[in-house]
Amino acid sequence: MSSTTPTVLYVEDDPASREVMVLVLSEMMGCTEYHMFEHSEDFMSRVKALIPQPDIILLDIHLKPFNGFEMLKMLRSDGAYLHTPVVALTASVMNEEVQQLQNAGFNAVFAKPIDIDLFPNKLTRILQGESILYITD
Repeated sequence: MSSTTPTVLYVEDDPASREVMVLVLSEMMGCTEYHMFEHSEDFMSRVKALIPQPDIILLDIHLKPFNGFEMLKMLRSDGAYLHTPVVALTASVMNEEVQQLQNAGFNAVFAKPIDIDLFPNKLTRILQGESILYITD
């Protein structure tokens, strides 16, 4: 991770969610290095081609052709991303799905839409090694 701000990859098909994340990352957190994918097609080849590589990866769960669970599995099967924090972002915050996300190995789970006031601190805590299941206030 860079000494000042993390490099972030956000995979999200909703344009409004991407806009909010750009605002949070650039304006609120001062991140200058972030990548946005609008879909999960050719996911791993696109991740590997990123320069700089992400310090943390944020995945929308309900994407096509690969959903968040499938993308996480791809990341974890590649040694280069074995220890990269991966965060699930989902509008489906039923206890059962949250448990599935935790069991799958996500480092954190956030409900969408994200709380822009709390998100920067929570992202920093995840980068410091904390696991966070953040659903509601």
